[in-house]
Amino acid sequence: MITIDYFSDILCVWAYGGQVRLDELQREFGEQILLRHRFMALFADTRTRIGEGWKDKGGFTGFGAHMREVCEQWGHTHLHPEVWSGCRPTSCVTAHVFLKAVGLCLGMEQDEGELEAGSRERFDAVLGKTRSAFFEQALDVSSLPVLLQLLGETGIRADAVMAEIESGAAFAALHRDEQLARTHGVLGSPTYVFNEGRQLLYGNVGYRIIAANLRELLSSKHPEGEPSWC
Repeated sequence: MITIDYFSDILCVWAYGGQVRLDELQREFGEQILLRHRFMALFADTRTRIGEGWKDKGGFTGFGAHMREVCEQWGHTHLHPEVWSGCRPTSCVTAHVFLKAVGLCLGMEQDEGELEAGSRERFDAVLGKTRSAFFEQALDVSSLPVLLQLLGETGIRADAVMAEIESGAAFAALHRDEQLARTHGVLGSPTYVFNEGRQLLYGNVGYRIIAANLRELLSSKHPEGEPSWC
């Protein structure tokens, strides 16, 4: 089995658009891979990153227009017109902490063999709902009450998620993601890390490139030091 640590920011449009690649990886490789979601904070302070960083290009409104131009190239995305122009989350961190708390409730931080069946699928479903809440519904996912409402009929209790947040456990789990990103030299979202950190694929990487790397790693056990063809 090949483990993939997938680093992304919940507010990153490239991770939103790249979700179809994750779905296809799961479909093609199934139990041959283990995909672990990790979070990194590119949009921790949107007022600075977008409001100030895009000041000469229209600020939030200009950034929203740029996002619409990006998504118009992808037939599978459904970007809400109010994203960034009207709906402006102040930070990605709230959503990341919320998702780490959900993961803790599902036992995602323990050994893989101890996970209950379906835990990863349930986590992926909440993650998907969180991304689509912002990009497709223009909901402010920097608001914890908004995030808790997304739990809906998932079977994950809001009070259990809040307990993981209030205890600090979710913050600690997020910190571990941040430390792992530094260890592997992850610079942006999304980034695929596999081969025990020796291979990183960053950005809007095509599916065939990702799949080719996985097939090479799965094809055989290479002797230590032998170069990979990918």
